[in-house]
Amino acid sequence: MSTLATPAPDTIAAPLRIGPHTVAPPVVLAPMAGITNAPFRTLCREFSGGKGLFVSEMITTRALVERNEKTMQLIHFDATETPRSIQLYGVDPVTVGKAVRMIAEEDLADHIDLNFGCPVPKVTRKGGGSALPYKRNLLRAIVREAVTGAGDLPVTMKMRKGLDDDHLTYLDAGRIAVEEGVTAIALHGRTTAQHYGGTADWDAIARLKEHVPEIPVLGNGDIWSAEDALRMVRETGCDGVVVGRGCLGRPWLFADLVAAFEGRTDSFVRPTLREVADVMVRHATLLGEWIGDEARGVIDFRKHVAWYLKGFAVGSEMRKRLAITSSLEALRAGLDELDLDQPWPTGADGPRGRTSGNNRVVLPDGWLKDPYDCAGVGEDAELDTSGG
Repeated sequence: MSTLATPAPDTIAAPLRIGPHTVAPPVVLAPMAGITNAPFRTLCREFSGGKGLFVSEMITTRALVERNEKTMQLIHFDATETPRSIQLYGVDPVTVGKAVRMIAEEDLADHIDLNFGCPVPKVTRKGGGSALPYKRNLLRAIVREAVTGAGDLPVTMKMRKGLDDDHLTYLDAGRIAVEEGVTAIALHGRTTAQHYGGTADWDAIARLKEHVPEIPVLGNGDIWSAEDALRMVRETGCDGVVVGRGCLGRPWLFADLVAAFEGRTDSFVRPTLREVADVMVRHATLLGEWIGDEARGVIDFRKHVAWYLKGFAVGSEMRKRLAITSSLEALRAGLDELDLDQPWPTGADGPRGRTSGNNRVVLPDGWLKDPYDCAGVGEDAELDTSGG
């Protein structure tokens, strides 16, 4: 793939320590439901040269403990993945503890991340995801069970600023994380109400870093390019970055991130459409191999088509055609009809993925009455499926 020369960065972050694991450069793939499965992690890891940390999509603790078939597939790691990183979602401390002990005792992963950042209603209405840190005692109980059950495995957590601007929780949650033995914490600089709209508040990341100097703080939100990642580190003092939507349809962003943090000036990837098409076919092929069915793999790949083609001159009819393919042959044939010599489009490095904001936060009845009381939250609040 072609590259674009860039100036050397004036600030480069030190390697990140996650328990016994060194993450250098300090770049993490954010868990994304239905996206960060083994095939996508493989692509991102290949482009990064194996550098960075690549986290699984969300695994629900109830489904893991019950050994749900889909969940057991989602926690499968390629032999080349190291460290193996699982993100867990849970609302009940007992169930979270069981899931973490299962991971530790059966050697299912090398690192556990706790999800306190998901803003979608099906999660928050159960009191989970980004709703949970409002209940300080419940958050503490879950984190304590996780850290205790994990043994030697490092436990990290990812969260948002709070429910909305009137119910910010991130500073309290950060202090709880430190007190209960969390190894590192990642903050998405948005509230639940914002979902993915507006602009991420990087100042909040800086405030959290000042508030919990004992552990690494990673920043998340509005990292669309390697330059954005370096700027976040410079402006906030954070110890590393977590990248989500910026790599949708662009797994080679991790090559850019590695190059930027290593101070290389000639390695930013700017693929032609031909090179993008090759990655698309490889992505769909990996999905088919992982699922065990080519057609299902290509169907699962459909959601990625628009992200890969963002900015390229591809007609609406062809985009629709590519988005309904169900075989590798049809996908490749459609791509071959395009002008594959097109260079990387100007502006294609910008925002991608969901951008909705100003949403009503869906919470359990009475959730806001007491930020400490967690009565009424139990096993029935646990989701029974993982992923997207």
